[in-house]
Amino acid sequence: MDDSTRMWITPVPALDPDGEPAVLLGHDYASRDAGERAISRLLDRGHEGEEGVFYLLPFDLSARYERTGDRLAVVVTTSGQLLVKESADRSDLADFADLPVDGTDEDRVVLLRREIVTDFVPAEQDGEKQPVLLIDHDGSAASLAELFDRFEAGEAGIAVLNAE
Repeated sequence: MDDSTRMWITPVPALDPDGEPAVLLGHDYASRDAGERAISRLLDRGHEGEEGVFYLLPFDLSARYERTGDRLAVVVTTSGQLLVKESADRSDLADFADLPVDGTDEDRVVLLRREIVTDFVPAEQDGEKQPVLLIDHDGSAASLAELFDRFEAGEAGIAVLNAE
């Protein structure tokens, strides 16, 4: 589940070229990995606010930062109850039961874990950690620049995950 080649810390030029660095995770919506398939399913649960803008509830998907020495990890989790509900009527989602329970909250299930070596410390504002940006794309993108190009062309999406 650890795939550090798909985690970046960089400003997001498509959103704000002069902005502060953000933590980005690549998510392959065509992946056969159970955790990434679960993320795809849960991204479809977004709640539409403005036209074309969908909001995720932290109960649905959230992220957690972990630091060990010079390594920063991001763990994406969901509610175990929600995952059971989503997979109840679909036999193709049966392997969701094999996803690991989160060691810090037994009602949460780990869907994705990525880490990199960095001294970057996610910003905090009013006691809240900087959100994680999840780039939802098909797995054929070769680089972060290509992912940004796909986002600008409407071929990839960015989901904002609350982080703790």
